[in-house]
Parts: sequence; C-alpha cells; structure tokens
Amino acid sequence: MLASPDSAASGGRAMEKATKPSRRRRRGRGRRRAPPVLAALDLGTNNCRLLIARPGRDGTLRIVDSFSRIVRLGEGLAGTGLLTEAAMDRTVAALKVCAGRIDRLRVHHLRAVATEACRQAANAQLLVDRAAREAGISLSVISPAEEARLAALGCAPLIGEEYEGALVFDIGGGSTEAIWLKREGRRPLIVHFASIPLGVMSLSEINGGRPDRERFAAMREDLRGRFEAVRRDMERRGAFDLTRHHLLGTSGTVTTLAGVALNLPRYMRARVDSSWHDCADMREVVNRIVCLPREARALLGCIGYERTDLIVAGCAIFSAICDVWPCARLRVADRGLREGILRELSAEARR
Repeated sequence: MLASPDSAASGGRAMEKATKPSRRRRRGRGRRRAPPVLAALDLGTNNCRLLIARPGRDGTLRIVDSFSRIVRLGEGLAGTGLLTEAAMDRTVAALKVCAGRIDRLRVHHLRAVATEACRQAANAQLLVDRAAREAGISLSVISPAEEARLAALGCAPLIGEEYEGALVFDIGGGSTEAIWLKREGRRPLIVHFASIPLGVMSLSEINGGRPDRERFAAMREDLRGRFEAVRRDMERRGAFDLTRHHLLGTSGTVTTLAGVALNLPRYMRARVDSSWHDCADMREVVNRIVCLPREARALLGCIGYERTDLIVAGCAIFSAICDVWPCARLRVADRGLREGILRELSAEARR
C-alpha cells in the first residue's frame, strides 16, 4: 500500500463491477483455487485503456489482456466546457469493446475510472450514465489526488535502488500530475503532489494555429511557470536533492520519446518500460522532433499520424519539467494508474 499525507483528499473509492464466473467444483483434493481475474479501466482525455491481470502469490501481476484506443474524449472541451456527442459516441464504442473482453475473461473485480476530461465537463454525468446503460460499466470520476496516488502506486517499483526517491510525472490528455515520491522504509511515500489542469490535448487546442516551434516555445514557457510554483510548494516539505532523485515519467509522451531515443522502428513495450535515459539525451530527442515537419514526424514509427500534433505539446510539458527539476537521469514507465488499481485490487483479493 502507498502511504500518502494527502490520502484524506484523495476522494472515495470508485465503484466496482463484479462479473462472477460460474461456480465450479474443485476436482481432487489439494488443488488450489485459481486466482481471481482483475481489471483496471482508465478513461482519460485522449485514450481509453483497459488492463486485465491475474495476481500471483508473490504479489506480481500476470497480464492476460490489454486494450487501448484513442477516443479524444476531451475534443473541444477547452473551448466549450462540454463533452461533444461525437466524443461520447467514440468513447462508449470503446467501452463496449472493453466490456466484451471483461465478460469473455470472466473478470471478478473491475475498477473503472475517468479523469480530467470528466472532471472538467459540465455534462460528464451523461457519459457516466451512457457507460452504465450501454456498456454495463460503472465509471467513477476520480479526484486529482486519487489519480496521482494511483499513478505513483503503479510506478513505485521503478524507483532506482541507488536513489532516495523520484519526481514522478504523468502527462495526460487533459492534466499533468507531478508527484514527489520518496522511500520511507519499505513503503514509498508521497511527499507532495500537484495536478496541473493542462495536458497534450488541452494545450494543443489552446495553442493551435501557430508554427510548431513557436507554439512549442510558448507552451514550454507557460508550463515552466506553473511547475516552478509547484516546486516552491514542494520544497516547503523539504529540499529536493537533484543528486539523490531521478525523474520517473509515465505517459504516452514519455514512452514515445523513449521509443524514438531507442531508434525503435515501432513501439515495443518490452524495450521501453523501465528503461533509463540521460535527460540531456532526451532533450536532444525533443529538439529533433519539434524541428521536424509534420509529415516527417508522423513517419516515425513510435509517433504516427494520430499523435503527430499532440507530441509537440507533450514535448513542451516534458521540457518544462526538465527545466524545473533538472535531474541527470530519467526512468520511463509504461505503467501507472491502471497498474496502481490492479495492485490495490490484488491486495483486496488476498484479504
């Protein structure tokens, strides 16, 4: 379990949906009951992601299925404050796919959460109602504190052994979380967290219509000021020693940057997850991506046409983080909120 001084602000538990398998008599004595199937669904501003796993007796998780689809739920939200009908239709269609996989694999426990787009949208309840009615999935809109806690819980195993802690950051579609995660005995402790209500989709919409280099510079400057305020608040809790901490990034932006840095022809999770990088090298990758024409950027296997505009905003957020917390090393996590949910569900199943 992750210890957090902000746990009281993290909001209530999301509802769980249980799809119970038929009862089966155990054949023979001494046979162990199969571990339960667990599922975590994360509905963000840009993506709908599902992860299904079985817990091992040693606390590990064996992934049995996963699903991800770009739904652009937050499209137009920055200007209107509302989810569009088309965005909700795309999202419900993706949720129906998730529901089919959940039923087929006989999931015992599901936690399905929605984040910044639904926190901001005045009509978010319409989507929550449609998800329950049309896909049979109970969505819970979680607070920024709960989102940060779950992301940190999922990433905590990747704190480098020789480090005191890490600055965990999660660049989403509609918000960016920054979390100071520190070792406290055997349990990682959230010393401080902040949620900035800007992500790759919202930033792209606000700063559209300008050349990439110009909007990159404007977005980076904006985010740098916001993160400087976060660091000032953070250091009221104590000094953040840059030599004893590293950056730990989880999101489509940072995993994409890692894939480009590794010269992968296409994205490969096994190569990216838990990989280490020099921050100076990653800054060079950012500069290369931003300077490429849109068409050339889209041809990079780890970016593609769907992300070619959003990656510029992601690069601006990442660069601002590196400016404010200039650690030497970055570790990349292709894990986060969903894995945090699964770890909690696994602990509850063991109890």
